[in-house]
Amino acid sequence: MSIINPNGKDIISVSTDYCGKKLTLEVNRVGFRTTASVLVTYGDTVVLGTAMVGSRPVVLDYFPLSIDYEEKMYAAGKISGSRFIKREGRPSDEAILIGRLIDRPIRPLFPKGYRQEVQVVSSVLSMDPNFRPDMVAMIAASSALMLTGTPFDGPVAGLRVGRVGSEFKAFLNADERAASDLDLVVAGIESGITMVEAGANEVSEEIIIEAMTWAHKALQPAIALQRELAEKVAPAAQDYTLVLPNEEIQAAVDTWVDGKLGDKLRAPYPERNEMVNELRWAFHEAMTEKLGDEYAALHDEYDEAFTMAVHKDVRKGIVADGKRPDGRALDEIRQLSSEVGFLPRAHGSSLFTRGVTQGMNIVTLAPLSFAQMVDTMEITDGERRYMHHYNAPGYTVGEVRRLGSPGRREIGHGYLAERALIPVLPSEEEFPYAIRSVTEIMSQNGSTSMAATCSSCLALMDAGVPLKAPVSGIAMGLMMDGDKAYVLSDIADAEDFAGDMDFKVTGTANGVTAMQMDMKVHGLPVEILRQAVEQSKAGRAHILEHMLSVIPGPRESLSPYAPRIEKIKINPDKIGAVIGKGGEVINKITSETGAMIDIKDDGLITVASADAASIEKALEWIRGLTEEPEVGKTYTGKVVTIKDFGAFVNIMPGTDGMVHISQLSDKRVEKVEDVLKVGQEVKVLLTGIDEKGRLSLTMKGVDQK
Repeated sequence: MSIINPNGKDIISVSTDYCGKKLTLEVNRVGFRTTASVLVTYGDTVVLGTAMVGSRPVVLDYFPLSIDYEEKMYAAGKISGSRFIKREGRPSDEAILIGRLIDRPIRPLFPKGYRQEVQVVSSVLSMDPNFRPDMVAMIAASSALMLTGTPFDGPVAGLRVGRVGSEFKAFLNADERAASDLDLVVAGIESGITMVEAGANEVSEEIIIEAMTWAHKALQPAIALQRELAEKVAPAAQDYTLVLPNEEIQAAVDTWVDGKLGDKLRAPYPERNEMVNELRWAFHEAMTEKLGDEYAALHDEYDEAFTMAVHKDVRKGIVADGKRPDGRALDEIRQLSSEVGFLPRAHGSSLFTRGVTQGMNIVTLAPLSFAQMVDTMEITDGERRYMHHYNAPGYTVGEVRRLGSPGRREIGHGYLAERALIPVLPSEEEFPYAIRSVTEIMSQNGSTSMAATCSSCLALMDAGVPLKAPVSGIAMGLMMDGDKAYVLSDIADAEDFAGDMDFKVTGTANGVTAMQMDMKVHGLPVEILRQAVEQSKAGRAHILEHMLSVIPGPRESLSPYAPRIEKIKINPDKIGAVIGKGGEVINKITSETGAMIDIKDDGLITVASADAASIEKALEWIRGLTEEPEVGKTYTGKVVTIKDFGAFVNIMPGTDGMVHISQLSDKRVEKVEDVLKVGQEVKVLLTGIDEKGRLSLTMKGVDQK
């Protein structure tokens, strides 16, 4: 069957082998009104990438690029598990994080000053359940941009890499992902890496570098395929004008600031920030006096040029003098200060301060039933037992800003800090609690996500969560001068804004647990990234030493305000006995004991209450319902049936055993009724269980008093 294209264009399709499967890019089948659209097929996964470009520049002081990832439940053959909402609405946190994952390697590949509005959407139309579709969506987004005629310096491709045994592999299935100690996303262009994100189970820095190298080589066929498609389509180049600082204005600003920057501005934060602000105000006053009334219309251009001059001075100081804006050496960490347990009613609390950046963290413990249900296109009936949330209001950067729901940045920072701690959390069997960790940023001056990581680790230890190992985190920066790289430890805002890379890494003394690396230059070779990774290790160790001086390990006891939770593991076949018909039994237990009971499918039962007696009463009840008969153990039971050959005694709920007439007494018994009657309580010894599960009991030698 042929597809009728209203634009009269033929369908163009290109394919290649990509990590063992066929990757196909196709245009002119769908999306006739878009600037560009590409249908990407990989296995049974199909993703539509669309790009729309505005026809005229937008009057904004930033590039209005939006990149979104859309989950379609039908792609996985699912209807939303929500009782009330069945259509897709606000994207899930997972979809927002993947949207950011696609955005981060693409955004730096547009030239500075480009102002056309660009919207890119990757929509998953069909999902092969054997692998995640996010990297296919990244290829779809890049492929569409390649066909818009915009000055996009792509193409970009990405791979999600794990380690199966000692071998690296992309497009892992669910079992392989669960067994892998590494979950690494690498995105890049032909010449270098543009973005890295990782979660790891204390993996060494060397292995991560090896994985980056492997991934960058493996993603090249997808880059070559996008170039092939672009050559066949041959999109017309777009006319555009870059909104760049006026060279005359920049020259005037550079002349005015000459001699006023450099050593004169090198001071610890926030003193340096105040000095820069005072110099900025003095600059605007001088320009107003010089240009008069016409300066009002040029104020923003001059202000941007002033900012550019400060950034150039930051780079010059580092490259020429080896000095950072606040006077630190390149590998020097800002002053550290922390405390724990300062919020009396919180289950755990901490305050972590590094320079002017400060993160407060509060940990709350609850029964496992408070875990968050996850209902996405990819995950079926999933749960998040550990939740980290990050908040950073306007006052943390000295701005007046409306309060609202968390944005993509807040969700991303919270997820990074959450990912950093997950590998060291105890199992549900060891610590049967749902855990919510909230970081309230108090002040920002660079790397708040790493402050969130450190403060959450401190608060978790203060709460008595038995972490396998403490975790610290650091943000690294980079200044490139030609081919020479200057790596900075613990970057502040000024270095981040003026630099070429923002690289965050978290880990224990044994290895890395999470990583996030964004390049502002057009790709970097692995060897430069290796230098940053290796230098980060010493910085992490320095910060970790400080943290352990504040609290050397998890507290041995929980806060008196935290709920008490005990656990019991039962045979999963006995779960029905605890729940009862229509929940009758479990409702009776909770109402009579006042305890809260959670039951997992694997037979793990947790009992929570502020009252230890309530917990013990509920546990005894559950043990009575689920206990397995044990040969050699004496039970108190009730006679339920009498036969000529013996009596049946109920020794536990739903479990009866038989006492043969010969086992009723040491003396000869003529009739069972001479010794027992229905309803009588007796003590019996379990002597055996046959192959059919029948229980043999005896009263011989059992003291009935």
